[in-house]
Amino acid sequence: MKLLLKSLALLAAALLFFIVAGIAATWAPDRPVDELKARWALPPSQFITVQGLQVHVRDEGPRDDPVPIVLLHGTSTSLHTWQGWAGVLSGKRRVIRFDLPGFGLTGPHPQDDYSMAAFVRAVAGVLDALGVQRAVVAGNSLGGQIAWEFAHAHPQRVDRLVLVDAAGYAMAPRDIPLGFRIARVAALRPLMHHTLPRGMVENSVRNVYGDPSRVTPDLVDLYYDMAQRAGNRRALGLRMQQIVPRAPERIATLKVPTLILWGGQDRLIPPENAQKFAKDIAGSKLVVFDALGHVPHEEDPAATVAAVQ
Repeated sequence: MKLLLKSLALLAAALLFFIVAGIAATWAPDRPVDELKARWALPPSQFITVQGLQVHVRDEGPRDDPVPIVLLHGTSTSLHTWQGWAGVLSGKRRVIRFDLPGFGLTGPHPQDDYSMAAFVRAVAGVLDALGVQRAVVAGNSLGGQIAWEFAHAHPQRVDRLVLVDAAGYAMAPRDIPLGFRIARVAALRPLMHHTLPRGMVENSVRNVYGDPSRVTPDLVDLYYDMAQRAGNRRALGLRMQQIVPRAPERIATLKVPTLILWGGQDRLIPPENAQKFAKDIAGSKLVVFDALGHVPHEEDPAATVAAVQ
């Protein structure tokens, strides 16, 4: 009996050691936004006050463009995801992109409101602050849903719509990034607020690419740093709590010219959903990129922006 108790005590001590060592190795507390600006908010980045937030914005291209292009990113990404598109489009068009509340360098919403209505209000607020009355609105994933919800709420402000692997319909994911899975588990959120294995971030990014070999160390740095921005991890957990059943019947009421782009290897929002958008939005055009994943605009900017042009 003594031997058994001793063995159990040693086992418990070893287990505790590895838990403590694991937490120490992945310890990653929140980082203040000012610490991250030096690398990720270089010109033409600016911060504008919108609805109590300091919103990270990049506004590029000719100011006399009467209908700018607005680019909305998805969950846990940032305005940097559109770098390839902005570099091409801003030569002739005004291109506006910004970090949504709860993500990137903008950081958490003052009232912890991550409802779809709050995101739509945020888009309207940014456009108002920049003096933009009407725009081409493009969005990926969550940003895609915000784009079509904005078009539904403010049809007079949307000239054209570009949906890139957009959310909106019920979906049956073939795979979910590890970071999203952890954020959905309430019991794990307190730990997530203080630890962040870099390998988990890399795994999550590779998961949304059709060709994971395209994921570079610099790209992992970007996602890792944005996750550590003060308040973002808590905001992600709150966003997961505040997701409500969608109302896809609104999609069929859209009357705006729409381009639908989709990655054929998207395992999070499968290509079947692209067909639903194409069917429900009258006159829309669908382009599928067979080799790309959930963020095709980021994975292959040249091929995808060509379809937009």
